[in-house]
Amino acid sequence: QVQLVESGGGLVQPGGSLRLSCAASGSIFRATAMGWYRQAPGKQRELVAIITSGGVTNYADSVKGRFTISRDNAKNSVYLQMNSLKAEDTAVYYCNVKMSYGSYWGQGTQVTVSS
Repeated sequence: QVQLVESGGGLVQPGGSLRLSCAASGSIFRATAMGWYRQAPGKQRELVAIITSGGVTNYADSVKGRFTISRDNAKNSVYLQMNSLKAEDTAVYYCNVKMSYGSYWGQGTQVTVSS
C-alpha cells in the first residue's frame, strides 16, 4: 500500500516561490499519473497539475506558466514548483497518485500567499 507524505507548504508573500514535495513510501513508477490538487475555503477541490507515466503534463489555466510539476522515480517523489505566487493560490494542496487499481492521497499541506 502506498503512503504519501507532503512537505514544503507555508506562508509566502505574493510573487514568491514555494516547492512542494510528495514522497511515497512505496514505488510509484508504475503509477498511471501523479498530480497535485488544491482546495481553497468555500471552493471545490480542483486539479492543479498532473504528470502521466509517459511524462505528459497538464495544468490548470490559472497556474499555467507559473507552476511546474515533476517527478523523480528514483526517489519515489513528485514535486510542484510554484513561482509568482498570488493570493488566489492560497489553498490546501494535496498530492495524488493514480495506480491502475485506484488512487492514493496525501494528507494535504497548507499554502498561504499573503503580504
